[in-house]
Amino acid sequence: MKVPYLSKSEMKSIDELKASYGGARKISKIIEEKRKYDYRMKIAEKKGFGTYLTDAQDYAKGLPKANDYIRNNNIKITKKNIATTQVSAWQGCKITHNCLKRIAENKSILLPNEMISVMPMTDDYVYGGDLLATLAICENILGGKYCSTSLLGTPLPAHRFERIEKTCGVSLDTTDAGNGMRQLKLSNMGTFFGNFCGIEVGNDNYLVYLDSITRAAVETGANFFLNPSWATIVAASYYGRDIPNMSFKVSCFLGLHNLIQFRVLLNIIKEYQRKNGTCAIQEINLGNAINAETFMACKDLVKEYKLKGLSLTAHIAINTDLGASNFDWFDNALKVLAKGYDMTLKYESDGTCCSDDTIASYFLSKEDREAKAEVLGEVLYKKVAKCDEHAKKLLAKGYNVKFAEVSQ
Repeated sequence: MKVPYLSKSEMKSIDELKASYGGARKISKIIEEKRKYDYRMKIAEKKGFGTYLTDAQDYAKGLPKANDYIRNNNIKITKKNIATTQVSAWQGCKITHNCLKRIAENKSILLPNEMISVMPMTDDYVYGGDLLATLAICENILGGKYCSTSLLGTPLPAHRFERIEKTCGVSLDTTDAGNGMRQLKLSNMGTFFGNFCGIEVGNDNYLVYLDSITRAAVETGANFFLNPSWATIVAASYYGRDIPNMSFKVSCFLGLHNLIQFRVLLNIIKEYQRKNGTCAIQEINLGNAINAETFMACKDLVKEYKLKGLSLTAHIAINTDLGASNFDWFDNALKVLAKGYDMTLKYESDGTCCSDDTIASYFLSKEDREAKAEVLGEVLYKKVAKCDEHAKKLLAKGYNVKFAEVSQ
């Protein structure tokens, strides 16, 4: 007997949530409309973020190109496999702006293709213009792929939870957060915003995750989201199967350190595979304990399962909140690439373990984050610089490295 991942009542709740936003086709259409730069610039100006986008356009004009670097250094790209670059901590518009300013001043750094944010989706962030402005810089101006995060413990206006309960016929266990705000009650130890970015997904709380990412999608055009738990992976795979321009990245927090865990995940993804062979889950960040050989075995399994467009990522450098202080996966990445496999190289840190390069910096209040915007912009800049350093080593070895479009 095969036990289904979702019961009929759970699927009904998910379907009703999607229908409350107009259904899959309407959600997809709204996402496309709100990904256009002219729309985002217009809204950013109304919300007070227009000058950040104008500055970003100016900064982008002088950024170097990978093709120029390749030509000037007499490099020949001889490998067919692709190394995709990824950097974490694009924590809102002001930090992103400060980082980009430093990159423009440097005049030699190539920007990463993928940009990860671990910002709590507060109403202010989603509806106040910050998320939209950050998307406009990273996606429209720089041509990167931006990943947002929904942290389940984020305090929200009480009516957000009430709407989910009424729409889906569930009862959510929330607690008073003051000033008309409520938040999900979390029982495990962890940060204020949830156990390690939201791993604790008790009861029907996966519906809060789906609601959060849908609201961000239809408000700003955001369409790529970090997904940290088994429950949200199943729910998102089912939810996104008929929304072709919505996708998810599985977080390393899932603890995917071996092939046993990886097969469980692939079975979930395969269950909700789209008719064209793609999946709502499009990227998996494997755990830090994995070695090069297991990474390659995971790649082989993806091919065996015929999961189109599913990429695998490894942390190359991490901060000490996430692992050992001497963690360095670059030599493993070289082994993977040497065998002809594609992979994504993620930089959660620049490897120096500075005091502001921590998970705690992801969970600062808006006031504290903006007060430290210059400092955190410098932290992000150093991560991008480390990514650039390694990427140029790969180019010198003849590898095809994927950067943001502005740097291609």
